Amino acid sequence: MSQVNLITHNGNTIQLDTEVLGQSLRGSLCLPTDDDYNNTRMLWNAMIDRKPGLIVRCKGAADVMHAVKFARDNNVLLAVRGGGHNIAGKASCDGGLMIDLSLMTSVRVDPKAHTVQVEPGALLSDVDKETQAHGLATPLGINSTTGVAGLTLGGGFGWLSRKYGLTVDNLMSVDIVTADGQLRHASVNENADLFWAIRGGGGNFGVVTQFEFRLHAIGTEVLSGLVVHPAENSEALLDQYLNIAKQAPDELSVWVVLRKAPPLPFLAEDWHGKDVLVFAACYVGDMAEGERALAPLRSLGTPIADVIGPHPFCGWQTAFDPLLESGARNYWKSHDFSSLNTEALAVIRDYAGRLPGPECEIFIAQMGGQSNRIDSDATAYPHRDTEFVLNVHTRWQDANDDERCIKWAREFFSDTEPYANGGVYVNFMADDETARVGNAYGSNFERLSKIKSEYDPDNLFRVNQNISPLK
Repeated sequence: MSQVNLITHNGNTIQLDTEVLGQSLRGSLCLPTDDDYNNTRMLWNAMIDRKPGLIVRCKGAADVMHAVKFARDNNVLLAVRGGGHNIAGKASCDGGLMIDLSLMTSVRVDPKAHTVQVEPGALLSDVDKETQAHGLATPLGINSTTGVAGLTLGGGFGWLSRKYGLTVDNLMSVDIVTADGQLRHASVNENADLFWAIRGGGGNFGVVTQFEFRLHAIGTEVLSGLVVHPAENSEALLDQYLNIAKQAPDELSVWVVLRKAPPLPFLAEDWHGKDVLVFAACYVGDMAEGERALAPLRSLGTPIADVIGPHPFCGWQTAFDPLLESGARNYWKSHDFSSLNTEALAVIRDYAGRLPGPECEIFIAQMGGQSNRIDSDATAYPHRDTEFVLNVHTRWQDANDDERCIKWAREFFSDTEPYANGGVYVNFMADDETARVGNAYGSNFERLSKIKSEYDPDNLFRVNQNISPLK
């Protein structure tokens, strides 16, 4: 059967013949009647349960071109899936067409040039394993199951960002299928305006079919790990942490996690489920220098556990995977901070003391360093004055807890807003935050809208944190 009902941009249902599209592909079509449909459409966040009318499982750029042209020519609602990890579930849509890139996972390292070519279905773990075979890496995120494409298009930051910048600061070029169905190459020297826009502008400008990143020689080990403290000591610990963070070298990143202790093997069983403050630290560089840099942090208070030591970088990149497995219900709220003061920390501690569930957590990511030495208008990602990113990560299993957990997150967000700088990392925005898109791009928003008008005047790529074309 080649006839499929699909939803258009204006909400109408049309019946289309997919035979020609299917015959043009190296990949395949996946329909709601197919056995693998549910597995193919599922996303990381179990709160998102959208059902596309048609999924195109692409194996190369030509497949993407055919799918984009099909959606454009028929005015079909279009979503693009890379790793499917986006909190807002923008990788899917009800009744429309999903371009599924998950089969495109090639990673090719050039160890002499210190570059890597990455297809859009690759996960962080795919890139790390290939690059680390040569002792190389590029700044990515902190969860190995995250998709490289979505992470990059939103800006991208992780353990290496204070030393080497954001993911987009290390992006050298892309191949991208734009709304006219054409494959373009974009870099600082070719289609430079498009290249500027995709470095933080999300999926608003096309479907990237290949990324080229700059790599850095970091070796295969980093000094990393966790220091766990009782939450009752968090006031003094957080005050001292701010001083340590202010003086930290670029090689060192220290993030804060406030949550109930999970059943980690290095924690005594009587601590499981109790409120804790965790310092997650990573030093990239000479181990002896790292020991000296981490000494002030490790000397704070009387920790329950200190498991900082030399670890394989690939292993450290997977350290948080067990806490972020797919299938749970997730809702996030996030703020950027140029600084954190006593009043803001008091609010954070207060909410940490009444987490709505055992999997919920508050994390504070340390930014700064090289990430903040880039001009705010050098890339679409503008937040070069942000020193800390607060993410309210609410996570639970039972749909009956939706209202309670979301209410807690929204109230926390509201009570910390007076201390934030107004910015937000677009990859941390939930599905109900359309009004914050302007905050995600700040003074770069108007230029992004102009570029959107040039490359996607009809807003074909709208299932995202959308930047509308100028009228």
